[in-house]
Amino acid sequence: MASLDYLDVYFSVQSFNEEELRGKSAVVIDVLRASSSIVTAMSNGARKVIPVEDMDAAVRIARNMDPNDYLLCGEKNGSKIEGYHLGNSPLEYDAETVADKTLILNTTNGTKAIKKAALANRIYVGCFLNQNSILEALKEHDDAIVLICSGWQGRLSLEDTLFAGSLISQMCGGKLPENTKDGVKVAFGLYEKFGGNLEAAIGSSDHAKRLKELVPDGDIPFASQVDLFDVLPGMKDGILINLNG
Repeated sequence: MASLDYLDVYFSVQSFNEEELRGKSAVVIDVLRASSSIVTAMSNGARKVIPVEDMDAAVRIARNMDPNDYLLCGEKNGSKIEGYHLGNSPLEYDAETVADKTLILNTTNGTKAIKKAALANRIYVGCFLNQNSILEALKEHDDAIVLICSGWQGRLSLEDTLFAGSLISQMCGGKLPENTKDGVKVAFGLYEKFGGNLEAAIGSSDHAKRLKELVPDGDIPFASQVDLFDVLPGMKDGILINLNG
């Protein structure tokens, strides 16, 4: 049985401070929907993704780029931002739209978590769609690892915690060692209880209910698929690139 004493889970952007990540590596999780959109975009040929915390930062970056090279992407409280090219539905990020583009992405929770993790040794972006790519990357690490669930405005979100639990279950072969941190136990326990039908569990989550009137019907079934893409978004100099590319 693998030891997981080097592993921890944070349940929202507000549940940690930047200094806690120094000397550790982080997987940022926002199943609904930033992680799923980033992974889908990269699998469809997006050159890179620049995560930003707010619209002002997005506009500043865009001013210095060729308009033909970038797309402004993202949402605020679930809805596409007025004037942006794309919202935050992974279904929007098809190859015809995003291939060879730089995406400037601003979301309510996910991109804030990515930016807040800046002091980590390495930052990956994960979701069910690229689970195996994350697991393979983590095998190469000998530092402490933190799974950062973006949550929703400071609260726990079931879908992010389920993915953290799924990673943990895979890492320990489904048998959790006793010597693990509380966050690891919570995520593993939720996955054990609800992971048998991911689409139903995610669809019943508070965030899915919030988004129901705002997002395409296909977003939740799409984001519930496991290992659809061999993509590993990783941060390099403030920019996400596909490390499996």
